[in-house]
Amino acid sequence: MTTETAEPPAPEPQQPEPAEPTQPTEPVETAETAAAEPSEESDELSNEPAARRRPRTALLLVGALLLGPLVGAATGYAIQAGRPPTALPSLKVDPPKYPATVLDPKVVADAAPKPLNIDGDLRKLLISKPGDATDWDNYGRGDGSGWLSIGEKALSYGGSDKMFKNFLSAGFRRDAIVSWSKGETHYRVELIQYDSDHASSAVSASVNSTGDPKPLDGTASGFYSTPSQQWTYDETTEKYYYGLAMARRGDVVMRISVYSPSQVNADELKDIAKRQWERLV
Repeated sequence: MTTETAEPPAPEPQQPEPAEPTQPTEPVETAETAAAEPSEESDELSNEPAARRRPRTALLLVGALLLGPLVGAATGYAIQAGRPPTALPSLKVDPPKYPATVLDPKVVADAAPKPLNIDGDLRKLLISKPGDATDWDNYGRGDGSGWLSIGEKALSYGGSDKMFKNFLSAGFRRDAIVSWSKGETHYRVELIQYDSDHASSAVSASVNSTGDPKPLDGTASGFYSTPSQQWTYDETTEKYYYGLAMARRGDVVMRISVYSPSQVNADELKDIAKRQWERLV
């Protein structure tokens, strides 16, 4: 009896092991891709403001300015503190001394400055016309009483309506006048009084003259003027020369006017002004 030997079973084919998953490879960055796609980091850096450098020089100057006075004050205080104290002068003062005798009120009143004699009749303070002169009617202005009203005075000037307003605003009060003639030359002397509140503007309100004014001797602010320019009377063709002298005493203005066919004599004008001024002071 034959025995058959059994063939060993064929080995089972081995299954291939699955390959491990490979990790995705990162794309290689080239010059083209770097230029086409800007990085996020560069964007963030571009959006941040650039850091400023601190102005160290300015800070040093400010610090020096602040520290300098403190150092100086401390140094001065230290120097002053090291000095010996200075003795102050005595505060004792001698009491005032009064005269033992009683003053006489009459003597004191006589020694006191006299008040201005301008509250009474101003016509009494006017100078008299010269003995060789004739009366002059002041171009028909005035009533012969020695007083000139504000309306009649304004009519003595060109633009009388404006002058009337000027006199009112200047505080015109009254006007004492004396006038005379010598040949064809006419003279007018006035003492014009203004309200006391307007005394300082009295001169400027009364001046109506051109030329080169010169100081009038013996007065504080008086002047005189004898222009070489000719003037023409209103509503006529007749010409004349004009002379003016003015000064102020309190609230009274002395005004001297001269109308002449030839240039006014300055010495004669000053002499009239001097004699009238002496009656005011």
